[in-house]
Amino acid sequence: MSQVLITGGTGFIGRNLIPLLQIEGYDVTVLTRSTEKYQAYPVLKNVKLVESLQGVEDIDVVINLAGANLGAKRWSDSYKQTIVDSRINTTENLLEWMEGLDRKPDTLINGSAIGFYGARGNEELTEDSTSGNTSEFQVRLCTRWEDAAYRAENLGLRVCCIRTGVVLGPEGALQQMLPPFKFGLGGKLGPGNQYFSWIHIDDHVRAVMYLIKHPDLKGAFNLTAPEPVTNQKLTKTLGKVLRRPTFAVVPGFALKLLVGEMANILLTGQRVLPKKLQESGFTFEYPTLDEALQNLLN
Repeated sequence: MSQVLITGGTGFIGRNLIPLLQIEGYDVTVLTRSTEKYQAYPVLKNVKLVESLQGVEDIDVVINLAGANLGAKRWSDSYKQTIVDSRINTTENLLEWMEGLDRKPDTLINGSAIGFYGARGNEELTEDSTSGNTSEFQVRLCTRWEDAAYRAENLGLRVCCIRTGVVLGPEGALQQMLPPFKFGLGGKLGPGNQYFSWIHIDDHVRAVMYLIKHPDLKGAFNLTAPEPVTNQKLTKTLGKVLRRPTFAVVPGFALKLLVGEMANILLTGQRVLPKKLQESGFTFEYPTLDEALQNLLN
């Protein structure tokens, strides 16, 4: 039976990925800071939890999803350093561990984000597009994270960097959006014409599984739905599914006061397309926002 090691396996994406891995016949080991804290999670019942890589061996696939939540706090200098360290240090530790193994894993699926492309307005962005302006924090973060991951190729591993958009599911970004909409106070952010690149959680974990099972695939992959929408379209679709009005507008200056530097991403947006996934034959169960929200909210 193939063995998978996951970092960040106790997070939102990891907890949805693990059951799929088990259905597909993989044994799962999760590296976590606290095995005691997560032993009670039902989804982790048949998972091996470890707090150290010491003694972990015979792993076939490494999935590196570790990293502090980008949206959990305002981006102060100290929290930005936490965001960077939680990703880069974990990746460096994985590389050091793999280097010392007699039998190395075959594949590294490494986290990244569409922040790699920076704020590009309405420009259609695929894996062929260049990285964004390094003056933007998220560009520097994703570039460093991917550069670290690709060093695993020197150890003979196949590396896939998954540039994830906003993941819609029972937790995370969608739950943060819902309260004002449920009270009829939902509305667009700033001009509303900025693009929102999203993916349903089920399609995200299916895409990760697809990459694992297709050893000919490597490099960067955009994990976003094939139909990104404008913020205004997102607002209208959420209102329609919830049967609530969406007349409000959150001015740009108010958003900047509320969330600080992160507002730049929310107000400029990104129009990211999953070109490589689709060209390789992957199909989305939820290609449109309406289908995704109907499934998640109804």
